Amino acid sequence: MSRRPRWRRPVRTDQGMFRTFGRVLGTLFLIAILGGGWVVWTYSGPGPTARRDGVTDVILPKGAGVGQIAADLTAAGVIGSREIFYLAAKLGGSGRHLKAGEYEFKSGASMADVLGDIAGGKVVRRFVVAPEGWTSEMVADAVRAQPVLTGEIETPPEGSILPDGYQIQRGEDRGEVMAKMMAARDALLAQLWAGRAPDLPLKTPEEAVTLASIVEKETGIAAERPRIAAVFENRLRAGIKLESDPTIIYGITKGRPLGRGITMKELVTATPYNTYRIVGLPPTPIANPGRASLAAVLNPPKSDEMFFVADGTGGHVFASTFAQHQANVAKWRAIERQRAAAGGTGK
Repeated sequence: MSRRPRWRRPVRTDQGMFRTFGRVLGTLFLIAILGGGWVVWTYSGPGPTARRDGVTDVILPKGAGVGQIAADLTAAGVIGSREIFYLAAKLGGSGRHLKAGEYEFKSGASMADVLGDIAGGKVVRRFVVAPEGWTSEMVADAVRAQPVLTGEIETPPEGSILPDGYQIQRGEDRGEVMAKMMAARDALLAQLWAGRAPDLPLKTPEEAVTLASIVEKETGIAAERPRIAAVFENRLRAGIKLESDPTIIYGITKGRPLGRGITMKELVTATPYNTYRIVGLPPTPIANPGRASLAAVLNPPKSDEMFFVADGTGGHVFASTFAQHQANVAKWRAIERQRAAAGGTGK
C-alpha cells in the first residue's frame, strides 16, 4: 500500500524577496531622478515667458516674507513654482536677505536668477532730477511728469528745493518726493548757515538763499560763484544796487527763459525784482540755488571787487572801480556788435 505524499507549504526564497525589493527601489530611484531633474530644471532652467514687452515688473512690499514674495512672483508669472522658490530661499539661506522694491525680470529668467536679483537688491532705480537754477515750478512740473508717481502737488516756495537727483519708486507719492527735496535743502542750509563767515550782510538764512539764487543764475561756471558772491555782498554793504539781469527776467517770466534780450523799458520799469531800481535783495529767491552757490554766499572770499561783466567766452571779467568796469563793458559791447546779437546789460 503506497503512502500519499505529505503536503508542504511553499517557502518564499530570499532571492525572490530581493528581486521584489530591487524593483521597488528602482522605481523609487527613477522617481527621485525624474523629480530631482524637474526641480533642478525649474530652478535653474528658463522661467516663464513674460506676458508682454519682454519684461515683467514686480513690486515687492516692505516687510514681505518669503512666502508672500514667492506668491507674488508666481501670480505675476515670473516663476513657475511657488514651492520650489520657497524651499530654495529657505534652504539656501537667501530668504533672510530678500529686499523690497521694484524689480524688472526679463522674459524666461531662471528662478535662480530671480532669487539672486532679489537677494542682491537689484531694484529698478528711477530718478527725478532737479537741476541747479531751476525754479520751483519747473521742478514741480518734472515731478508731475513722472508717470510712476501718484498724487497731486502744489508748487513749493521758490528756493526751498535742493537741486540734485532723487531716487523715486513706482507708486510713491509726489508729495513725499517734494518733501525729500525740501528737507535736503533745509539740512544743507542749516549746516552752511551754522558755519557762515561772521561779517556777512545777510540777516537770515532766507536772505542767503535769495542771494545764492542770483549767483546761481549769473554764471554757469562753478569757479566764478564765490567771486560773484563777493561782488554782490560788497555792493550790499555799500548800499549799491545789485543790478542783476536775472532778477529782471524773473519779474517778467517767473524764471522761464526770456528768449531775447532785456528791453530798455523792462530795464527802467520798477518791479519788486528789478534790482536796477531797488536797493538790496528782491523779496524772494529767483531760483533754487545749488550747494556751490549757497556755500559761496555764506563763505565768500575777501575782495574789493564791485563789478563784473561778460567777457565773451562764457565767463566774466571783474573790476574794483567804476572806471575799470566801464572799460570792460566797452569791450563787451564791441563783442556784441561783432556778433550782431542782442546782449544783456552789463554790471
